[in-house]
Amino acid sequence: MSEIRIHKEQTDSEGRYFCRCMEMETAGTTWLCENCPLYAEFMDEDAGKGICCRYADGDSEFPDYWDPSEPAHGVYGELPQKAIQFAALAHKGAVRKGNGLPYIIHPMETMSIVAQMTEDAEVMAAAALHDVIEDTKFVGRDIEERFGRRVAELVGMESEDKKRHRPAGDTWRERKEENLLREQRAPREAKLIMLADKLSNIRSTLRDYQEAGDAVWEKFNMKDPAEQEWYYRAVAKVVSELSDEPVYQEYVRILDIIFQ
Repeated sequence: MSEIRIHKEQTDSEGRYFCRCMEMETAGTTWLCENCPLYAEFMDEDAGKGICCRYADGDSEFPDYWDPSEPAHGVYGELPQKAIQFAALAHKGAVRKGNGLPYIIHPMETMSIVAQMTEDAEVMAAAALHDVIEDTKFVGRDIEERFGRRVAELVGMESEDKKRHRPAGDTWRERKEENLLREQRAPREAKLIMLADKLSNIRSTLRDYQEAGDAVWEKFNMKDPAEQEWYYRAVAKVVSELSDEPVYQEYVRILDIIFQ
């Protein structure tokens, strides 16, 4: 098995970057795959050395790239890698709102951002799993059985009650207020995940905003940009104890760009 390395910018001779997880090429560099745990190198007898993404290989299932019989690989270690693999299976087939990209890129990036702020493997694992209870068929007990009580508790702190018996737009403000109140009382580890989650989301929104302008809000349940600003600014206050972190400062800068 190839060693899983930090995924730096990989470009061809023309400067194009290919990301199998995103299923697209981008010009120049990209932030999306930096620190991606799915990056691997390979040797081809005809083509020589190349790169590949462990997320997908044609129409195959998510690869079982972590082997418990081997030492942990890469910068994340054993538990977070098991977590991102489970998240990929849990979110299989789901896509991001508006752009149709595989949903797993969001948990992957959230885990990567958290890894910039802590070396705690359980917090990284919870970051990878943070949407599993909220958005998939799995429940807290499934997380606890596989990853332990602390990881399950952290994932639970990040999970909204979707109130699916009512229209999502009608419950949006109520759900966000509950989320903010829960996070205010949560430990620092949960705030790390909240910040990483929201930074990943606002990065995506910025990219779409630069292309579509205010029309970007049409893809969300809450289409009023003033309400969106209220929530994202409130998150910044809730996690303000992390204000010395570069990712917090990036988060605030992006809010200023979008909501000015």
